Amino acid sequence: MARGIALPPRGRPPRSAMADSFLLKTPERGGILLQINAVADREKKPLPGALLAFLFALLLAAVIFVPLMIWGYGCFQYMGDYNVQQIAFYKHVHEAIRSGNLFWDWYTDLGANFIGSYSFYNLFSPFFWLTLPFPTAWVPYLMGPLLILKTASAALTSYLYLRRFVTSRDWAVFGALLYAFSGFMLFNVFFNHFHEPCVFFPLLLLALEMLVAENRRGFFALMVAVNAIVNYWFFIGEVVFVMLYVLLRLLTGGWGCTARKFLRIAFESVLGLLIAGAAFAPSALAVMGNPRTGWDQLITGQFMWIWGWRQRLPSIIQSYFFPPELPSNPVFFPEMGAKWASLSAWLPLFSATGTIAYCRAVRRDFPKRMILLSLILSLLPVGNALFVLGNDSYYARWFYMPLLLCAGATANALQHRAEPAFADGWKCGIGWTAGFLIVFILAVGFSPVRGDEGITFGLYSDEARFWFISASALICLALTVLLLVGMPHSKAFFRLTCISFAVVTAGYSIAYIGSGKHDRDYDRWYLEDVVGGASRVSVETEEPFARCDLYECTDNLGMQWGLPNIQCFHSIVPPSIMKMYPALGIKRDVSSKPGAEFRALRDLFSVRWLFIKADQEEQEPMRDFTYFDTENGYHIYENDNWLPMGFAFDTAITEENTNGSLQSERMQRCLLSVLVLSDEAIERNRDILTVLDRLENDFVSQKGYAAALKRRRAMAVDSFAIDRRGFAATCDYDDDTLVFFSVPYDAGWRAEINGIDTRIETADFGLMAVRVPAGEATIRFTYLAPGLPEGALLTVAGLALFALYLLVAAIFDRRRRAGIPARADIAAALDRLPPLTELPSDSNEEESP
Repeated sequence: MARGIALPPRGRPPRSAMADSFLLKTPERGGILLQINAVADREKKPLPGALLAFLFALLLAAVIFVPLMIWGYGCFQYMGDYNVQQIAFYKHVHEAIRSGNLFWDWYTDLGANFIGSYSFYNLFSPFFWLTLPFPTAWVPYLMGPLLILKTASAALTSYLYLRRFVTSRDWAVFGALLYAFSGFMLFNVFFNHFHEPCVFFPLLLLALEMLVAENRRGFFALMVAVNAIVNYWFFIGEVVFVMLYVLLRLLTGGWGCTARKFLRIAFESVLGLLIAGAAFAPSALAVMGNPRTGWDQLITGQFMWIWGWRQRLPSIIQSYFFPPELPSNPVFFPEMGAKWASLSAWLPLFSATGTIAYCRAVRRDFPKRMILLSLILSLLPVGNALFVLGNDSYYARWFYMPLLLCAGATANALQHRAEPAFADGWKCGIGWTAGFLIVFILAVGFSPVRGDEGITFGLYSDEARFWFISASALICLALTVLLLVGMPHSKAFFRLTCISFAVVTAGYSIAYIGSGKHDRDYDRWYLEDVVGGASRVSVETEEPFARCDLYECTDNLGMQWGLPNIQCFHSIVPPSIMKMYPALGIKRDVSSKPGAEFRALRDLFSVRWLFIKADQEEQEPMRDFTYFDTENGYHIYENDNWLPMGFAFDTAITEENTNGSLQSERMQRCLLSVLVLSDEAIERNRDILTVLDRLENDFVSQKGYAAALKRRRAMAVDSFAIDRRGFAATCDYDDDTLVFFSVPYDAGWRAEINGIDTRIETADFGLMAVRVPAGEATIRFTYLAPGLPEGALLTVAGLALFALYLLVAAIFDRRRRAGIPARADIAAALDRLPPLTELPSDSNEEESP
């Protein structure tokens, strides 16, 4: 196949060396993307490709989401995490920012670091910040339009990157559409905040190419900062991918990356991370102590090379060739053990055919090598773990990065489809894709299975969904064959390809999302009673402060209603919560849901109100709750044992001496009689405590428990109030004592007693207590996210260094344009001068011997 460097069109910057591997001598021009170019100016000039990609994606995304929004009474609703996390978090963060509550969050679990808990989700998303001018009640209705905007933005940014490597504007647009509507994007509608990294990652690669090819200084540093700010967790995977990207670009050759440019890449990488410090530092520190990020979670041993789940490997391969499955309902391989892993690498219509065709047609090509390397890494546990800091939990949430290259490869293969090498490549791609489709359909659809009812056929979990997904994949393959075999030379090829792509994408997306939705009655109930039900709930939770228990209700209902509560579906909470619940025998992974059997914890945590659906059969899951009222379809009960926040203890026991006995509900009654402290805390406060060697049986009897409740109520603080920076309490005790607050310990807390700093003790495996002197005292707890001050200083320093960097670069560039050699140029010129011994002599005198 002939190869060469195509001259860029007028007005465009010169392409990088990477483009040479994509460019051919006869670039295809022309083509109209459906009827969007009809809005071009009166001179019939085609729209710029970036605008074309954005408008086409905007229109197609609207075709997909607007009907679903109409179905949901104006609000896009889906299922599972989208409804109970994405909508709830958008509303909650929106209201918190507008009210200035940016430090400690009283409405997430027992309390949480607001920045640390929501920076992973939506706090630093520029799309979320577009909602701030609107009332909080509008936010759920804005999420559908934001999904449309994010999809269009992904097409825009990916076009800007792909246009450097795809000579045809139209096919670069098509490649951008493949990326924006890929199976990864469709799967992650469920996790709507995953779209932000997909939007900004192409700009990171674009900035890298511009830095090397065009010496565009500064843009790469800014894109590093933007990606680090938008989502720190995805940024970690992007760093790994970019490192591999640079390494392969250098090994492939032709990039023109000198040692000086390589150092510039490294410098701007560090500079970008400095600029992101104010967001990145507190976010990273918030998850440092999380058990899911501990050393014991690192992938080791044979599981670095062999999947622990037998169905995992075939499910990964299947994801390349078939449209995505619902996150909650894997069909082909239901026991692959990664329901929520974002496992989809499907490109609409062409699947893997275009990628295979490109890889078959070209040789010694960087994109080909990067795609093949990504494929190998995706099939190995240790390779996949590289993108999650070696964690043994399986996530395919880095697939959008190689998918961007696959989209570009497919666009190039389509553009040059008529050339012999690519024509053979397409035959290969179609053949391999057809082979994989047939093998998977036959194996999963017709394998005999022995069960209680005898021999049945099919390994799938849902027959209807299996055949729908299989039929969709086969229809896409048939359309691919029809386009490439039936009309490869047709002038209408591009138009027909776009029409086929739009029909397939819209049809499958609507069916896919629709199959996961509830009926309209549920949507109406969820919108009216859950999303909009806060105004119809009037229990007092602020003065005095009290928590709620929304027992077996919709996840995060308390957050939706603005009620402090103990039921929370949230992955990123203070590590102390993740430690406390397991110590008490309660599972805590992605949610806090203490069962009704843990009755004593309701008193310890100052739970005053219990909500139970009015139509729920079981209305008395816990004793000592009295009916109070019915509001918004929920019976409300008041806790007869309710304790206000903040009460003192004079008896303690070490964590070691509990001997793990507090994992039973009966023994948890002891927590109202004795405070559990570390050995060090015991020693510091032994003078005011009665220290027990073991838990006493009297504590767990009904009589002893009633006495403990009475004593804690008598030793409660006089007042307790929360505010934007923490909380305050007043008290007046006869003797020095330890005052306990059921607030999660976090390194960001600072405590003062009467204006004097005091030590915070960790109590009951993860909550807080402080030593209060006798007499009147004002207790003040103030919270500041760990790493925020230091991160802010890094940001200021990074911005100052960034400005200096650009200033120096501008001065050197101006000197070069003016013909004034820079210092390095002068030094190089001097090096080229002949040695002094070769200079002609001005004297007739003979040289000295």
